[in-house]
Amino acid sequence: MFLHPILKNIKIAFHYNFMKVLKLVVTLGIFLMLATSQNGIKMNFSEMQEKKEIEKIVSIDIGEPVIVENAEYAKILIKNASHYIIGGAPSLPVITKTFVFPFGSKIKEVKLEMKSEKMKIDKEIAISPIPVSYGMKYPKAKSMLSIHGFYPEKWYFYNIGVGLRDGKHVIFVTLKIFPCRYNPNEQEIEYIENARIKIRYELSATTFNNAYDLLIIAPAKWEQILQPLVQHKESHGIKTKLMSVENIVSGYNGRDDAEKVKYAIKDEIEKDGIKYVLLFGGMKRQSMRWWIPVRYSHLDDNSSWEASYLSDLYFADVYKYEDDKIVFDDWDSNGNGIFAEWNKNNKDVLDLYPDVYVGRLACRNAREAKLIVEKIIEYENSNAKNQEWFKKFVTIGGDSFPDKEVGTDYIEGQVENEQAIKYMDGFNAVRIWVENGDIEFTPENAVDVLSQGEGFVYFSGHGNPASWATHPHNDFSTWIDFSLADIKSLKNDGKLPVLVVGGCHNCQFNVSIFKFLEEGIWAYYLGDMTPECWGWQFVRNPNGGAIASIGNTGLGYGTIGDGPVDEIPDSVPDGIPDCIQYLDGWLEPHFFEVYNHYGKHVLGETFGQAITDYINKFPINWEMDWKDNPHTADLVNLKTVEEWVLFGDPSLQIGGY
Repeated sequence: MFLHPILKNIKIAFHYNFMKVLKLVVTLGIFLMLATSQNGIKMNFSEMQEKKEIEKIVSIDIGEPVIVENAEYAKILIKNASHYIIGGAPSLPVITKTFVFPFGSKIKEVKLEMKSEKMKIDKEIAISPIPVSYGMKYPKAKSMLSIHGFYPEKWYFYNIGVGLRDGKHVIFVTLKIFPCRYNPNEQEIEYIENARIKIRYELSATTFNNAYDLLIIAPAKWEQILQPLVQHKESHGIKTKLMSVENIVSGYNGRDDAEKVKYAIKDEIEKDGIKYVLLFGGMKRQSMRWWIPVRYSHLDDNSSWEASYLSDLYFADVYKYEDDKIVFDDWDSNGNGIFAEWNKNNKDVLDLYPDVYVGRLACRNAREAKLIVEKIIEYENSNAKNQEWFKKFVTIGGDSFPDKEVGTDYIEGQVENEQAIKYMDGFNAVRIWVENGDIEFTPENAVDVLSQGEGFVYFSGHGNPASWATHPHNDFSTWIDFSLADIKSLKNDGKLPVLVVGGCHNCQFNVSIFKFLEEGIWAYYLGDMTPECWGWQFVRNPNGGAIASIGNTGLGYGTIGDGPVDEIPDSVPDGIPDCIQYLDGWLEPHFFEVYNHYGKHVLGETFGQAITDYINKFPINWEMDWKDNPHTADLVNLKTVEEWVLFGDPSLQIGGY
């Protein structure tokens, strides 16, 4: 386990039926949320030929920076700004803004207009911390950069992405603005109090066909097993298409089977307007071969733990914006055949935004496939949302990290649980915690409560493929776990929750009892020598478990302390625990916010919107160079969304019909 260098810890433990006639109203300041076409993609749609170039101008009132000092360092604070932190670099304020445009828009220009002022400062700006292993003494941060002139070099960067908003295909323009830059050689800052964002774009609009809503991709030998699910979906108005993976692999071009599947998804979006994709199948029993192909991301987070991990986001992120066109995103922008790569020598620039809502049911055999079909049909027909048990929200957490090094004493797992509870107003929260909860966390107590049934469950702590665990408060040599055996003992049949787990590798679905043949004794240590992973064990439990689970396929990440000035122990904190401001601790609770506050009650939309919101809040600076600044916030933000996987039917109506 590892401390994260930037945000101070790694948490080891997270179609649309368009109107056939579109009325396009363009008003300055209003962006239409309509799916549109774009040159570069062959699609079946109707396109409005009239195109207009429009200029969008947005003024930003930033305000004067506040300098906070202690005996050694200074920190710059700006109201309503967070901090962009890179290991070994000055910690400086950042403001993020996202704008949404119709799918067919061409973004002609994005720029920030501002007038800057300079100010001398007495002390050096605090440096972001450098990486250390979990359990080691927290080191004094020191500069790893050679800075000439002002840092950062640019006032802002922006990304243009293609994704979904409220089920509609759109284009996102996200700016990350640095309102204050630092020159350590002159001991001065340059800042802006006001700015204008100017975006010029060409607007056009299109409509997609809407022949189908849901695409199920499955092995041919399971097609009869899946017929009841297809009929069930159709009975509830979800137009469903079933395709065999064998026909896809033989009928589409691609460098490997995963790319062929992704091209099939692209084809179905453009031909039939599909909104949801269910990948029905995982590993073939214990063979380390696949019913449905997988894609590995090759991002090296410099953790010395893993240089690749499973990412189903690959199948959801179909398009990217390139040279004024929307094109297929193959996740191999450098063309070297290694997908989603970011390491010392190479980098693939990715779009990341989901263009279709993807879930996977990682069934390993026909018996599991039949069981899962039955569970989905029973759940959606149960009218669970109007039953008392569904209105229960169970949270389980404890102390994740030793944070006294930065002057705080949070029980991070419980803090993250409580943040999710705040979003789930109207639900009866049950806190199974190591301290000050409703029920003390022991495996036995958790099994008893979970077996009573609940609508949602949120675990926040540590994990591996075979177990989830946490610590008592400030007792980091003691582990309290919730194992595969505990999951198997659950008896909540007919009262199934949607489960979110914060922890490392809990949803790493490439495990096998034969993993030792690849990894040796290391496989046992990692928890890889298990017949099925922790998150999937919940879903495939024949006596209950969960209707869906969401978690990480690789190392999870989190933060400790109470910024924005953690590296200045005697300075005034902002009063918000860092563990809920970044990474898994932001993303996991946000899923519940999307469900209960945004009203997204279809599972895939809830999951996909959470990922989209994360990408907009924490945009990746693709100009960063790994070998100059390994372990940056950009790397871990990228990994956070890539590794988050949904084991479930993306078209699932949460709480049933």
